[in-house]
Amino acid sequence: MKKEEKRVVVVTGGSRGIGRAICLAFAAPDKQVFFNYFSPADPEGEKAHAKKTEALVKEAGGFAKSASVNVALETDVKAFFKEVLDETGRIDILVNNAGITKDKLLMRMTEQDWDAVLDVNLKGAFHCTRFAARAMIQKRYGRIINIASIVGVIGNPGQANYAASKAGIIGLTKTSAREFAQRGITVNAVAPGFIETDMTAALSEKVRASMLGQIPLGRAGQPEDVAHAVAFLASDEATYITGQVIHVSGGMYI
Repeated sequence: MKKEEKRVVVVTGGSRGIGRAICLAFAAPDKQVFFNYFSPADPEGEKAHAKKTEALVKEAGGFAKSASVNVALETDVKAFFKEVLDETGRIDILVNNAGITKDKLLMRMTEQDWDAVLDVNLKGAFHCTRFAARAMIQKRYGRIINIASIVGVIGNPGQANYAASKAGIIGLTKTSAREFAQRGITVNAVAPGFIETDMTAALSEKVRASMLGQIPLGRAGQPEDVAHAVAFLASDEATYITGQVIHVSGGMYI
């Protein structure tokens, strides 16, 4: 297959956890994966995680290239997508996965805590969707998959900022699905529940036990469970699905 025939996949937050699993789900000779990472607190550590993702994708027979990009900044996102387009000439699939948490009870949450989470989780998806959609519209083809969360539907104490950002992702998904439908672009969301990642590993045993007790299937999910749903929504088998939220939560939301 010629390079120009390969579908180009952009994944935000692809260095670890669910993002890495999503990148690996697209590890194939007919795809090129570009993903970002960003960690002001540990830039070199995050870069090492990103290089590991690149290596794993290549070991699986695919192509991956990473870049440090702050999705909360329009200038960073614009430069990132320009680089991808200059190299490939197209963007076929976008997965808005980048996300952070700054958990506190609402009465103790600062404006900085609120803004930081909304800027990355929601505004970041807005920036990336706008730039990717422009390229997709020219080809009259595109798949956009946004990673929401079960807490964007049911809420969660101590996560007002995170829940609001993920509820916003659902609203963004439904609106952009309506706006882009006639241009051959589908837009869907995947809402994970309790998934084993670095983020959930930091929870106390008491909180973990409480969360597991709410899951009808009785176990936590794996990043691959989310990645499989994303890969399906990006596939040719999902051409008649748009504006939907697929819950990958073991039945936490029924």
